[in-house]
Amino acid sequence: MSERRSTEHESESEDTDRESDISVTETTKQTLSQTSESTQTSVPRSAIDQARHIAATADRVVVKAGTNSLTDSTSNLDDEKLNKLVDDIADLIEHDKEVILVSSGAIGAGKGRAGYAADDTVEESQALSTIGQSHLMRRYTESFERYGLTVAQILITDHDLEDMERFTNFKNTIETLLSWDVIPIINENDAVATEEIRIGDNDMLSSSLAIGVESDLLVILTDVGGVYTGNPKENTNATRINAVGANYDEVESIIAVSSESKFGGIQTKVRGARAVSEHGIPAIIARSTESDVLQRIATEISVGTIFVPVDNQTKTDSD
Repeated sequence: MSERRSTEHESESEDTDRESDISVTETTKQTLSQTSESTQTSVPRSAIDQARHIAATADRVVVKAGTNSLTDSTSNLDDEKLNKLVDDIADLIEHDKEVILVSSGAIGAGKGRAGYAADDTVEESQALSTIGQSHLMRRYTESFERYGLTVAQILITDHDLEDMERFTNFKNTIETLLSWDVIPIINENDAVATEEIRIGDNDMLSSSLAIGVESDLLVILTDVGGVYTGNPKENTNATRINAVGANYDEVESIIAVSSESKFGGIQTKVRGARAVSEHGIPAIIARSTESDVLQRIATEISVGTIFVPVDNQTKTDSD
């Protein structure tokens, strides 16, 4: 790469963040505390190490970035956050990896750009997405140009994933772009997606994409540092779960602790990562602001929470 980074990375000083706002009762705290130790130790070290090695040597990587990883508290695109994401992706490309980016943030960026906060109706959300998507791609284009890299926009709906012919066309486009060393940037086409054809969540979109384009790794970047044994804001004993494998049922029970509140949207992240791991692909949920986060993954350093491929777990357990 001809140009070094132009922005300083955000330090990983946050232990909690705004995506983990869930009310945990005292009973739940006690239950989660009791399951913490078994959850942390139920994945064999050999399986974790092997999964990290597979992740580090992945040739094709799908990276998903959430809205809060790209925007500030006023819904404006945060240049420092966006540039850091681009810097991290450039790290992977320097390691001769193909990268496909699934990027949220169009509606959020549209709110900041238009100065219009309401998105109470489908029409408002769709209109905001058209404003934000063009702004988002302009900033991606500018930022990747610092490294001499070209990007391409692809907007899809659930029909494109479910219809075999449409998905084949989509996949062929991806393959062609990657062969040209172009970075595909994918988002849901909010402007035309109705409830019947909405994918509804880019966590599940990135999961389906990682499986469909035969990627070797899925990385979900968010402002949550991984999967925890509880909400660190409410439970001082909550710790990050380093790996998910045979302990998946325990992890699922932890994130389902409240059916009324979102644990940072962590439910869909965990389920998307699990779906990928069931297809033999490792997945990692990590904090987007962690310094050199993707480079650390590429060098087998422990980052966030890794989901061990199910077939790898089975083989390791039977050895």
